[in-house]
Amino acid sequence: MRVLISTYGTRGDVQPFVALAKALKAHGHVVALCTPTGFRGMAERHGIPYAHMDNAVLELTEAVLRAPTRAEQRRLFKGFGAIIRAGLEDEWKAARELEPDVLVYHSKALGSHHIAEKLGAVELLAMPLPLTPTREFPVPIVPSFRLGGWLNALSYRVLTLANAVWAGATNDFRVKTLGLPPLSRFADPMKKADGSAVPALYAYSEQLLPRPSDWPPQAQVTGCWFLDEADQWTPPAELHAFLEEGPPPVYVGFGSMGAAHADSRAATVLKAIALTGERAVLATGWGGMKARELPSNVFMLESAPHDWLFPRMSAVVHHGGAGSTMAGLRAGKPTVICPFLGDQPFWGHVVLRAGVGPQPVPQKSLTAERLANAIRTALSPTVRAQAAAVGERIRAEDGAARAVRLIEQAHLEGSYRRAST
Repeated sequence: MRVLISTYGTRGDVQPFVALAKALKAHGHVVALCTPTGFRGMAERHGIPYAHMDNAVLELTEAVLRAPTRAEQRRLFKGFGAIIRAGLEDEWKAARELEPDVLVYHSKALGSHHIAEKLGAVELLAMPLPLTPTREFPVPIVPSFRLGGWLNALSYRVLTLANAVWAGATNDFRVKTLGLPPLSRFADPMKKADGSAVPALYAYSEQLLPRPSDWPPQAQVTGCWFLDEADQWTPPAELHAFLEEGPPPVYVGFGSMGAAHADSRAATVLKAIALTGERAVLATGWGGMKARELPSNVFMLESAPHDWLFPRMSAVVHHGGAGSTMAGLRAGKPTVICPFLGDQPFWGHVVLRAGVGPQPVPQKSLTAERLANAIRTALSPTVRAQAAAVGERIRAEDGAARAVRLIEQAHLEGSYRRAST
């Protein structure tokens, strides 16, 4: 097979696809990864051929995440249209160069769905969170878990509404670049031109969120696609010494989120750690926390590979991105989620339901006292035992290998259909 993988966003939107590309390549398939140039080094470090996508997509995403106010975010968001249109052309150029049999893509890679139609290629949506409608839980960008039944299923209509935001750019791309007819502004991105469902691969563990019983067979949960980088990273001597000086610390890091209030957030976290009496490792990420003075029981670093750091922690506290959530649980660590937006509250509720962490603590209501109480709950014997058990089961999975088998199966079925017509 020749497989083109397309994705963009922050590190959590790219890293799992590098792991998938490695697995496909190891199985003898030709693969390329189309993603912003900011991640070219990651792809090539793991031996994955890189297909160009302009870094403006990533830079504007970072600017929106760093924006101090919602008004500034909305202003920046207006610039996405032109950048998205350019990104569609980048996806098309990558497809022309590789001539793929299969396109695997994140929902943010808006061109692949249309390119697959143009080429008559097999397409698979690939995500670390579920987007196929179900009555069992709402679409992950809806923060409430209390809708129930038919309202849960109805909530997935928001995906069609979200797709309408980019319909002008995608229709312009379809008509002017691909020579395809335009689609309705409210066309379902989970449907092909013939009305059949787009197959979906969901890269999370059923140990945390079981596959819904009302899903069609085209939607499969593969398990996580972990990109292990521990053997390529050397920890600073100071970090190694800190870890050796006492019991395992609590990890606190909010990735790419919340740079606008980095000083006050760090002060809140440091006070919470003082209230618990625990040791801690704080990760600044893109600037989610800043502190000028640290107590002796706290170590601060910019970042570290989760597969190296998390097994050495007692618990993990983070924003609730799918990748961070799965990495912490893979390490068997209790998880405290302090969500900002998007699917992060969803994973906070999932962690609570699975018994591997406390009630999520939203950033808008984050206080030292609430965070300290959440950490204490996470470190209770019951939660620690449940997290350790879930971690053991997640480590037994090989999500990337299962995804490869499903992609191969989809390719064979697509080849059979084409031969039969």
